[in-house]
Amino acid sequence: MPFISRNIQAAHRLTQCRWLSLGDRFNVENCIRTLTESAKIRSISLPPELEQQVATMSSKTAMLTRQTTKWLLASKQPKYEAQQSASLMRWDRSIIEGLQDIVSLLEDQLKPVVEAELSLLVDILYRSELLFPAGTEARKRCESGGFIRKLIKHTEKLLEEKEERMCVKVLRTLREMMAIDVNYGEKGDALRQTLLLRYFQSKSTPRLLEEEVPLLAAPLADTAKQHHLVTHGPGAKYLQRAGKTLHEMQNHLDREGASDLVVELVIKSVHSPNIFVEAVELGIALLEGGNPIIQKDTFQKFLSDDLNQAFFKVFFEKMKDAQQEIKSTVTVNTTDIAAKAHEHKQDANLELDKISRKHGLKSNGVVITEELKRELHNAGLATARAYGNARNIHSGEESSAISVNSPLEDILAEKLEKHKDSREQRNQLSNKVLVMQPILRFLQLLCENHNPDMQNLLRNQNNKTINNLVSETLMFLDCICGSTTGGLGLLGLYINEHNVALINQTLEALTEYCQGPCHENQNCIATHESNGLDIITALILNNINPLGENRMDLVLELKNNASKLLLAIMESRGDSENAERILYNMNPKQLVEVACKAYHQEELIDEQDDGDEPDAGSDDDDATVSPREVGHNIYILCHQLAQHNKELAGLLKASEDPQSASFDAKTSQALMYYATHTAQIEIVRNDRTLEQIVFPIPEICEYLTTDTKIKILNTAERDDQGSKVADFFDKAEEMFNEMKWQKKLRSQPLLFWISSYMSLWSNILFNCVVVINMIVAFFYPFDNTVPGKTIELSPHISLLFWIITICSLVIVITLPRESGIRTFIGSVILRFIFLLGPESTLCLLGVVTVTLKSVHIVSIMGNKGTLEKQLIKIITDFQLLYHCIYIAFCFCGLIFHPFFYSLLLFDVVYREETLVNVIRSVTRNGRSIVLTAVLALILVYLFSIIGYMFFKDDFLVSVDFEEQDNASPPAIPLTLSVPVSKDACAAPDEMGNCPAAKAVAPPSAGGGDVKERSCDSLVMCIVTTLNQGLRNGGGIGDILRAPSSKEGLFVARVIYDLLFFFIVIIIVLNLIFGVIIDTFADLRSEKQQKEAILKTTCFICSLNRSAFDNKTVSFEEHIKSEHNMWHYLYFIVLVKVKDPTEFTGPESYVYAMVKAGILEWFPRLRAMSLAAADADGEQIELRSMQAQLLDTQLLIKNLSTQLHELKDHMTEQRKQKQRLGLLNTTAHSLLPFQ
Repeated sequence: MPFISRNIQAAHRLTQCRWLSLGDRFNVENCIRTLTESAKIRSISLPPELEQQVATMSSKTAMLTRQTTKWLLASKQPKYEAQQSASLMRWDRSIIEGLQDIVSLLEDQLKPVVEAELSLLVDILYRSELLFPAGTEARKRCESGGFIRKLIKHTEKLLEEKEERMCVKVLRTLREMMAIDVNYGEKGDALRQTLLLRYFQSKSTPRLLEEEVPLLAAPLADTAKQHHLVTHGPGAKYLQRAGKTLHEMQNHLDREGASDLVVELVIKSVHSPNIFVEAVELGIALLEGGNPIIQKDTFQKFLSDDLNQAFFKVFFEKMKDAQQEIKSTVTVNTTDIAAKAHEHKQDANLELDKISRKHGLKSNGVVITEELKRELHNAGLATARAYGNARNIHSGEESSAISVNSPLEDILAEKLEKHKDSREQRNQLSNKVLVMQPILRFLQLLCENHNPDMQNLLRNQNNKTINNLVSETLMFLDCICGSTTGGLGLLGLYINEHNVALINQTLEALTEYCQGPCHENQNCIATHESNGLDIITALILNNINPLGENRMDLVLELKNNASKLLLAIMESRGDSENAERILYNMNPKQLVEVACKAYHQEELIDEQDDGDEPDAGSDDDDATVSPREVGHNIYILCHQLAQHNKELAGLLKASEDPQSASFDAKTSQALMYYATHTAQIEIVRNDRTLEQIVFPIPEICEYLTTDTKIKILNTAERDDQGSKVADFFDKAEEMFNEMKWQKKLRSQPLLFWISSYMSLWSNILFNCVVVINMIVAFFYPFDNTVPGKTIELSPHISLLFWIITICSLVIVITLPRESGIRTFIGSVILRFIFLLGPESTLCLLGVVTVTLKSVHIVSIMGNKGTLEKQLIKIITDFQLLYHCIYIAFCFCGLIFHPFFYSLLLFDVVYREETLVNVIRSVTRNGRSIVLTAVLALILVYLFSIIGYMFFKDDFLVSVDFEEQDNASPPAIPLTLSVPVSKDACAAPDEMGNCPAAKAVAPPSAGGGDVKERSCDSLVMCIVTTLNQGLRNGGGIGDILRAPSSKEGLFVARVIYDLLFFFIVIIIVLNLIFGVIIDTFADLRSEKQQKEAILKTTCFICSLNRSAFDNKTVSFEEHIKSEHNMWHYLYFIVLVKVKDPTEFTGPESYVYAMVKAGILEWFPRLRAMSLAAADADGEQIELRSMQAQLLDTQLLIKNLSTQLHELKDHMTEQRKQKQRLGLLNTTAHSLLPFQ
C-alpha cells in the first residue's frame, strides 16, 4: 500500500480516539481531506474501504460546516449582536457535535447486535421443523420442505394481491438463505443463541439441548471443519448455519420451486421494478457458481415456446429501454465540458480574488501556473479553515479578521462542494440503466461453465419473434461507451466511476456468451453491424481519462475484461476470420505498447512498496487486478493475433534481437518477462481435432525444484507404446503438493537456506567419510602418543605442508573452485593429524560428520515437507529411513568404535546409478537366482548322500593346526589315510574298502600333510560338499582322495566327480552367473535406450526426431515450445488453482478430463506443426494437380477444336467429291446422246 494511504489510515484511526478534543479532531479531519485530494491529483488509488471511510467523514463535516456557515454569517451583523450570539453559537455547535458523536458510537456498537437479531429469520427457515413438536404432521411437512414450498407459492399470490413490500421481503429472505455466513461478534452470537433457544423451546416442544443449536448460532465456530468441506469453486462454499454447501442449498430451494418463482416473477413483474430486481437477484443467488442442475431445469422450462418468448422478451425490452435512456440522458460534448471546466476555474479564481482583496494582499510578481495555483488554492482553503475553526474552539474571543474571513471561506467551500455534488448527480445512472447490471449477471450465470444450450437460446429462441440478447448486449455496450455519438477516442468522457462496473459486467456477460466455444455467438458478435469490436479494441488501446488519473485499478480491470472478451471471440477456431476482423482497425504496435506499459506500471508500484514500510493493511490491494496480470493477458492476445499478422509477429520477435532497428530496452524487458511466463500446449478435443492453448504460467509453478524435474524426467516409466504420459500424469499431484510446500518453505528463511543446498551437504559428507576411513586405514591402531612429538617431521616435509596450505588458501580466496577448496581442507586435516594426533582428529571429524548429517536430514525433510505428512508416510519413507540409519552408524563410530565408519562407504552405492544397477542386476531377477540356488542346494544334498554312502572314506581334507605358544600339539586322535591293498587289509568290507584306517600320530615337521576325515556323518558330508565342492574349480573331486584304477569303485568315483563338475559347477553356477550378467546387460541397454528416447523422442506425443526432418519446425523447437512436458504440468496446476467460473472452454474440458483421470486430451503421435506442414504439402500438390488439370483441359479444348476443324474439312472434301462424282456421271450419261 502506498505511503499516503497508510498516513490517511493512521490519521483516521486517530480521529476515533476518545481523548482527542473537538478542535484537534477537526484539524485531523482537515489533514485527511488534504491528503485525499493530493492523492487524487497525483492519480494514487486508495483502497475502497478507506475511500468510503473518508467520504463518510467528509459528509458529516460538510453538514456541520454548512450549519456553522449560517451561524458565522451573523458576523456581518453589527458588533453587539455578534457578541451576544457568539457564545450561543459555540454552545450549539458543541452540543450538536457531541450528539453526533454519541449517535455514531451507539450505531457502531449496536449495529452488529441488530443485524444478528434480524438474521434469525433465516435460521428459522433453515430449521423450521423445530418450531413444532416431534412426531406431528406439521413437523413432518417442514422436514420434507413443505414450509419453504408454501412460502414460495405464497410469494406469487403476494404479487397478484399487489403486496409489493411483503413480496420483496420474502424474496430477500430467500436470497439470504444462500448468503455466506457473517460473523456478528461475541455479543451478536450470544444474542442469536439466546433468541434461538427462545424460539425453539416453546411450551409445546420438548426442551432442546444447547448442543443442538450451535449449528445455527455460531456460524464460524469450527473453522477446521469448514475448511476441509470447502473443495473448489463458489458452489462448494460451506454454509455453517445451514449445514450444507451453497450448491446443496441452491438445489434444495430449486426442488421447492424457487427457480419457477424467479421465472414467473420476471414475466409478471414488468410494472413492479422492485420485485423484478429482487427476482433477478434471487435468480443470481440460485445460479451462483453456475449450478448445472438449476441451469438444466431452467432450460427445460424454456422449451415451451410461449414461456421462453415471454421471459426473454422482458429482458430484451429492458435492454432497449436502457439504451434509450442512455441516449436521452447521457449527452456529453467536449465543448460543453471544456466550457464548464473553464467557467468553474474562473469562479474559483474570482472567489480567491475576493478573499485576497479582503486581506489586502498584493501581487509580488511571481508567475504561478494553473496547476500550482489550484494546489495552493486547495491547501490555502484547508489551512485557513483548520486554523480558523481551531481558534474558534479554543479561544472565546475572535479577532475581527478571522470573524470576517471564516464565513467567506466556508461559503466558498460550500459552493465548491455543491458544484461537485451537482457534477456527481449528472454522472449518476438512472434506475432503467442500473437494472442492467443484475440482468447481465443473471444472463451470464445462465451460461456459466459453458452451457451451450443456454448460449444458443439467448441468441435464438426458435420463435416467430426472436429476441437476440447476444446482439442486444453488444449494442448496449456500444451505447454506454458512447459509440453512438461517433467518437471512439472519447471513451474517457463517457466512462466514469458510476458506470464502469456496469461496463465490466457487460464485458463479462459477452465473454461468457462466447466461451466453450459457442461459434455461433462468436460470429454474432464479430459480424454485428454495430461498432462492437471497435469499442472493445478501443477499451484496450486508449487511455481512459480522467478515470485513469484517479482510479487506475478500475481502468485496469476494464482492459483486462476487454482482452478476455477478444480472446473468447477467437477461442477454439480453426479459421482466421474473427482474428482478421479484430486486426482490421487495430494498430499492432499500439497493442504491444499497452502490454509493455502495464508491465512497467507494476514495476513503479513495486518500487513504491519497497520504499514504504510493510503494513498489515496492504493485503487489501490483492483483491484488485495487478497491472502485470492485465499486461500478460494483452500479451497472450498479441500472441494469438500474431499467427494472423506478420507485423505483430515481427514486433514480438524484435525484442529478442538487440541488433534490430526497432529494439527498445524497456519493451524488450517487458516482452521477455511475458514470454518466460507464458506457455503453450496442444490438446486433443472430443472431436479428435488438435487445438493450441496459450496460457500464463501460475506463480506457484516457479517453486518446482530442478532436482525434481531431473528425477521425473529420468524415472518416468514408459507404457507399451513408449509414452511416458501416464506415469507423468500420476506424479502431477505429487509435484503440485511439492510446489505448495516449497512456497510455504519460503516463509522460513533458515530452513529454506538449509534445504537449498541439499546436494552440497551430501557431497561434503561423503568426502568427510572418505577422509575418516583413510585416517583409520593408515593410523589404526592408534597410539596414545602424538606422532608429531614422537616422530619428528623433516623440515622439508613440514615446509611443503605449509606451502600447500597457504597456496590453497590463496586459491580459495581469489578463485573459489572445488579443487582448491579440497586441497586446502586436505592440507588442514594433515596439519591437524601431526599436531593433535590421528585419534583427536578422527573425533573432530566424527563430530563434523554427525553435524553435517543432521543438517542434511533437515534439508531433506525441508525439501519434501516431511513434517506436513502423516506419521505412517513418514515411517515408510525409505529415503528418510536410510538417512536415519546412516546417522546411527555415525554415532556408533563416534562413541563405540571407528570401524563403524567403514559401513558409511556403502553410501557410494546410493549416490551412483551405475552401482545401483549392479545391485539391481541381482535383485531384479532375485526370484530366479534364489530358485536356481535352491536347485544347487538340492543337487549338493543328493551328491552328499551318495558320497556318504559310497565314498565317505575318500573325504580326507587337509588341515592346519593353530600354533600355540609354549604348548605341545593337541593330543587329539587324527587319522591318516594311507593307500593299502586288499591283501594288507585283514577284513575288507563288501565294497572292497578297509573298514578302519590306522590311527597314526601326527608326522614330524618334515613329514607329509595332516588330513582329517570329513564325512563320518551326513551333516559333515553336506557341509564339506557345499564348502569344498562349490569353491573348487573342478568340483568335489579336487579335495577327495585320488582313487586307484584297481579299486572296485574307481569307475563310480569318476562318474561321481564328472557329474558333480558338469551339473553343479558348469550348469547350475553358470546359470546363476548368467542371470546376473544378463540382468546387468538388460539394465545397461535399458539405460541407453532411455537416454536415446529422451534425446530422439518427444516426451508427450512420442514422435521421433526423424518426423521433423525437412519440416518448418525442428525437433528442438517442438519439445521446447509445442510439446514441452513442463507446460502440460503447469496447465494441470492452472486448472487446479483457478476458479472454475473463470475457466475458458479448453480449460473446462481439460479440468473435467483431469478430474476423471482420462489421458485422451494428450496428443499421441500428432502435432499441429506436422499437420500444417502436411496440409501445406497437400495444398501444393493440389495446386500442381489443378495446374495440370487446367493444362489438360486446354489441351483437350485445342484437340477438340482441331477435331472439329478436321471434321469440317473432311465434310467439305466429301461434298466436293460427291459433286465431282455427280458431274462425271452426268457427263457419261450425255455421251451416248451425242
